[in-house]
Amino acid sequence: TGILISKVTMQNAQPPEQVQAAFDDAVKASQDRARLKNEGQAYANDVIPRAQGTAARLYEEAEGYKQRVIANAEGDASRFSQINTEYAKAPEVTRSRMYLDTMQQVYSNTSKVLVDTKGQGNLLYLPLDKLIQGAGALAASPVGGAGSPEIAAAVRSSPAIANEVPPQIADRNEPRSRDTLRQRDRESR
Repeated sequence: TGILISKVTMQNAQPPEQVQAAFDDAVKASQDRARLKNEGQAYANDVIPRAQGTAARLYEEAEGYKQRVIANAEGDASRFSQINTEYAKAPEVTRSRMYLDTMQQVYSNTSKVLVDTKGQGNLLYLPLDKLIQGAGALAASPVGGAGSPEIAAAVRSSPAIANEVPPQIADRNEPRSRDTLRQRDRESR
């Protein structure tokens, strides 16, 4: 009868020396391929969710901007139709009211004071909003905003300065206030 072989096992597989370098290169290339594939997958797992989050955020911002622009346009159109209705009723009154509103907006953001040098030369300057704000700030400060009460009283009592400078501005001992006063003095010349 004969020999029955059930299993053949190689304990140590050693390629011949002539092909050993090529065999090592093939094994190393296979390992490098697996490593690079894993690194690429890890990078994709990191970058793709972040990019999707950024895209979703930009989309939501764009939607918000779109809604804001639409709401502003609808509000402007509604305001225009209301003004148009009032203009049809009383054109002259509406026109002068729009002019006055526009001038109020323009002049409320202006800090320059224009003086007519050919006129009497008297300047009546009462920035009520700044005076009210300054009064609140002066009441909150312990010294009252001036170096001393005597200096503030002297500045207020001086006829040349009192006509040109509101008390709260004269009380301030700030370089910005002094620069403003100098600029106004130059503009009035």
